[in-house]
Parts: sequence; C-alpha cells; structure tokens
Amino acid sequence: MATIKAAILGFGTVGQGIYHILNEKREELKNKLGIELEVAKILVTDASRERVPGTAHLMTTSMDEVLAEPGMQVVFEAIVNEEPAFTYLKRAVEHKCHVITANKVMFAKRGLELQDLAKANGVFVGFEATTAGGVPVIKTMKNILLVNDVSRIQGVLNGTSNYILTKMRSQGWSFETALKEAQNLGYAEADPYNDISGQDAFKKLMILSALAFGEQPDWADVEVVGIDSISAEEVKEACEKGLRYRHVAEVEKLADGKVVAKVGPQLVDKEHPLYPVDDVNNAVALDTNYIGTLTLIGPGAGMYPTASVMVEDYAEIIGKRAGFVVTI
Repeated sequence: MATIKAAILGFGTVGQGIYHILNEKREELKNKLGIELEVAKILVTDASRERVPGTAHLMTTSMDEVLAEPGMQVVFEAIVNEEPAFTYLKRAVEHKCHVITANKVMFAKRGLELQDLAKANGVFVGFEATTAGGVPVIKTMKNILLVNDVSRIQGVLNGTSNYILTKMRSQGWSFETALKEAQNLGYAEADPYNDISGQDAFKKLMILSALAFGEQPDWADVEVVGIDSISAEEVKEACEKGLRYRHVAEVEKLADGKVVAKVGPQLVDKEHPLYPVDDVNNAVALDTNYIGTLTLIGPGAGMYPTASVMVEDYAEIIGKRAGFVVTI
C-alpha cells in the first residue's frame, strides 16, 4: 500500500487536533482511500517542548527540513498570521505538495494567488477550515455554484461575538461581563480585539466573497463595526420587540455587477435566517437563484470542528487525484 507523508505547520490547538484525528481515523482513512497517511514532520517555533506525547522526533523548526523529507505530499497549515504561513505554503505548492489551511488572515488576502499557483503546479488547496470552523460552507458553496448563482451572503462568522450577544440577551449581562465569561471559557483570547471589532468576521467574509463572486470588494470600502458599543439596555429593548442583535457579515453582488460588503450589528426578527443562531455557533445564509435561501448552522471554532474539516479536505483531495469521492 502506498504511503503519503504529511506535515503539520503549527502545533497549537488546531494542529494538535489534526494530529489526533489522523491517528484516530488512520485505519478508516486507509481503508477508504487505499493509502497510508504518515505524519512525518511537525513544524514548530520551539522543538524542545513536546506538546503531545510521542511527537518529539517529528518536530522541527525548519521548513527546509519539512520539504526535504522524501515522499512529502500534503501540508496541513495551522499558523495564525499571514507570514510566515504564506511563504511556507507557496514553497510547499512549488514543491508539488497539496496544502490545507485554516489560516483566514492569510487566505483572505492571498487565497486567490495561492490557488492560481496550485493550479499551475497541479496540486490542490483545501481551505474549508478558514471560514465557520466545522460548518461545511466552502464545499457546499462549491457544489451550489456549479449550477446556481449566489447573489448575497449573510453570516454570523464569529462565535465569540455571538456568544457575548446571546448572553447579553438571555442572562441580561453587560458586554463586559459576557466578554469576561467568554474569556474564562476559552472562547475569547486574552486580547479579544479581532473578535469583538469585527475584523475576524471581515476576513472570513472576504474568503466567501472570493469564492462566490471571484473577487472581493476594495477592503477600504467595507464598513466594519464591532459589538462593544451595544449596551445591555439596547439588547433588552430589542428583545421586548421580538428582535435579536446579530453580528452580521454581509456581501452582495449588485445588479450592476459591483460587489459590496459590510460587517456590523443588525437587529433581526423571527423571519430572518440568522435569528435562531445562538451561543458560539456560526451560520451562513446564501441567497441563490434556483434553491432560494440556504442556511448552514454549526460550531464555528474549536480543536475538533476545525481539524476535522481539514482532514475532510485531505480525503477530498486524495479522492480527486484517484478519481472517486470520499466521505468520512
């Protein structure tokens, strides 16, 4: 049986999740794909600290060492910032490796470029995990777009903001209290700026825009508003009127072909597809010409939701190469 060697770049929460799932699903993946997958290298910034027992011999701080590994064909990337992630993935693609990324910051800005480079090198890019965690938005959109046109996308794309707004409504908490609880539960970082300012949702929205329309609006033209100015009193008043605050990321292609977007709090009623989306869940509502409005809801973050869709991307890529469809 053929063996494919894989590398994991970044070994934090998501990287470790990928490693665990690949090990736990090893036999199942082998039976379905007819291929053995071996994690041969794990790229970290500090190779002296073993995060998962039994992985010390796999860790390296050198991308050169990763690409020098004989038989390296798949690279899973779970690094936080644009660089060095893009440079690493560019090198991997040029080395004829398939790449699978969870990096929304990098992919929002460089995704189209990376996909063009991959096409030129005969390899695939998996990016399901960049947007809405465990919700299969990307693969669903790819299938829909074979026949349908998408005219508008509305999403709750940040679980932290959604959790805060949910608790402000259901518990009557202030923004500060809800944020602190989100941090205590690990939903929000010590520095929650990207979540509560709307920047995280904005980057994910740009990825969806590129997929749906083949382009993004000029980033400077997109109004991005966070949730930190919403008071408990405003949430209560909205609730009394049967309305809920949702932090909505929205992109639309107008009749004249222009793509416009905005991110910010919106009041939605019971008829709105994002009304029932509570806690840390994410949701994406797609307006299409044939299906109508399709809404996908599910967990937006976490070790296993994110890591599992990255492994699904791997199975899909290998299936494409072999000419069959794989489900796990």
